[in-house]
Amino acid sequence: MTLRVSVISPEAVLFQGETQSVVAPAFDGEVGILSGHAAMVTTLGTGTLRLGDGQSFRVEGGFVQVADNEVRVVTEKAEKA
Repeated sequence: MTLRVSVISPEAVLFQGETQSVVAPAFDGEVGILSGHAAMVTTLGTGTLRLGDGQSFRVEGGFVQVADNEVRVVTEKAEKA
């Protein structure tokens, strides 16, 4: 199974599609997300957001929301790494 992922910054939607996994820099360490992950919301810190297809983004602040195999990353600042 795959995850539906959106990476959104104030300037643009940087990614919208499907991938196998997400590793996000939460405020207190990295969080790994796979299909079937429990619903959650956590605050983003500063670091690299990595998608299972090899894409990565440098993010600062914002939040990650996970529900029903959908991951929404809303960040204050992001750029493709």
